[in-house]
Amino acid sequence: MDMMRRGLLGGAVVAGAMGLAARASAQNAPQANPDAEKLQQTLQAYNDPAALAVVPVGQDWGNLHRYHRLNESLKTAGNPPPRAVFMGDSITDNWAGFVPDWYAQNGYYGRGISGQVTAQMLLRFMADVAAFKPGAVHFLAGTNDLAENTDPYDPVATQNNLTAMVRLATAHDIRVVIGSVPPATSFSWRPEVGNRVAMIRDLNGWAQDLCAREGHVYADYWPVLANEDGGLKTELGIGGDSVHPNKDGYALMQPIAVAAIDRALA
Repeated sequence: MDMMRRGLLGGAVVAGAMGLAARASAQNAPQANPDAEKLQQTLQAYNDPAALAVVPVGQDWGNLHRYHRLNESLKTAGNPPPRAVFMGDSITDNWAGFVPDWYAQNGYYGRGISGQVTAQMLLRFMADVAAFKPGAVHFLAGTNDLAENTDPYDPVATQNNLTAMVRLATAHDIRVVIGSVPPATSFSWRPEVGNRVAMIRDLNGWAQDLCAREGHVYADYWPVLANEDGGLKTELGIGGDSVHPNKDGYALMQPIAVAAIDRALA
């Protein structure tokens, strides 16, 4: 019985630590955690004051629940593997909103989640990408790392996260396309970080070099999206937004994405 209680307490401590890390993210709303609730009920059954002081807190920091039901339904239906899965943040997430049928018409799955940083994408890569055995994966990530949505920007950490996802893709025989971080001179939700055009260019340069060294495909969206200052062209942003493309912006991005994926699959 003591060993069981120690195991439960260990689990509670881990759950609590994960909850503390999760609260650092302002992008994902807290969600109910049935496992944590069951654990708390079990702890209460022991009527142990030391155990009762541990309150497990659960939160889906990587937002694995976002696509869980859809993923399961697609696998259950026995659909053929997608030609490509798009992994990214709001720019990938919004794509389907502006062009609802584009992913399906091209045999793609969209797995973007607004506000996510590369660490969160790495956490859900296996469930949202590798599980489908797609021909290719298209990464469009890094904007929220640069905007410091969760932590101060560390270019090496962001590069490590992207590299880890590329390695996972390669290990699962998935071809890789890395899209350039789109142009932006400011982040409306994080104005205090200032202009990071130089950092965006550096991250894109690193990604382009990685693709060249390892035989991946780099999809460069800057020629069609960027103005002379390295920002998103005003007419291509949502209501003048400096980060998120509108329907016209996506119309310019789509042929670049399709060509890059076709090249990767060839």
